Amino acid sequence: MKLVRYGDVGNEKPGMMDGDTLRDLSGHIADISGDTLDDATLDKLRAIDPATLPEVTGNPRLGACVTGFSKFLCIGLNYSDHAAETGAAIPEHPILFFKANSAIVGAFDDVVMPRGSTHTDWEVELGVVIGKTAKYVSKADALDYVAGYCVVNDVSERHFQTKLTGQWTKGKSCDTFGPTGPYLVTRDEIPDPQNLAMELDVNGKRMQTGNTATMIFTVAEIIEHLSGLMTLHPGDVITTGTPPGVGMGMKPPVYLNVGDVMEVEIEGLGRQRQEVKMDA
Repeated sequence: MKLVRYGDVGNEKPGMMDGDTLRDLSGHIADISGDTLDDATLDKLRAIDPATLPEVTGNPRLGACVTGFSKFLCIGLNYSDHAAETGAAIPEHPILFFKANSAIVGAFDDVVMPRGSTHTDWEVELGVVIGKTAKYVSKADALDYVAGYCVVNDVSERHFQTKLTGQWTKGKSCDTFGPTGPYLVTRDEIPDPQNLAMELDVNGKRMQTGNTATMIFTVAEIIEHLSGLMTLHPGDVITTGTPPGVGMGMKPPVYLNVGDVMEVEIEGLGRQRQEVKMDA
């Protein structure tokens, strides 16, 4: 299934894609959140004949594909080819940082650079949405705890990230720096999360081309590691790193400007588009 949240900011409703047709799910669930991502609820939604659901007409905004999560966890330097382009050593364990929940927006919402930003960068990433409480989960069982997958653009202000003292979170958590969606694609449609093509364009020029096959730590290994450190709750989102082609890694570095357009896609998970604005 491809689950979506549609409507104005703060008033999104749950929906399901029926081919290219958006159907309303609000008669069955309140929202796409941790409360509705357990296997039993997802099985009930799969059993619905989409043709019996109301069609959503027009062209509504699509919000972030999940809401109500307790945390948004991010793994850094998790692609061997990306680590090579930045000159970083291969990490011994997954590098963890957090993105503020307030950074999360819809897949087609504007990305707004904070005042004074001159080093805002792009990162296509595979997002993993947890479906049931995970604590001390083994790698062998880890994917059973996944509700589904989504596209995330881990937008990053590199000066804030590396020069303002402290950890990466400063450069990762600016408002609008987490476009997520458009779809939450349930795990049954993605049998192998370690073989998904990824790409990101800026103004029509291909910047990133990669595949989740080059992850240093797999989705299952990441869940095993994180669930040994903290409880993962239903609805929690984990982004899993980016392939090469980020602006920071270019010689000389290239960063986003007002008016630039990013288009972000992962095989089977849909496509995003954001225009870059500057905060007033």
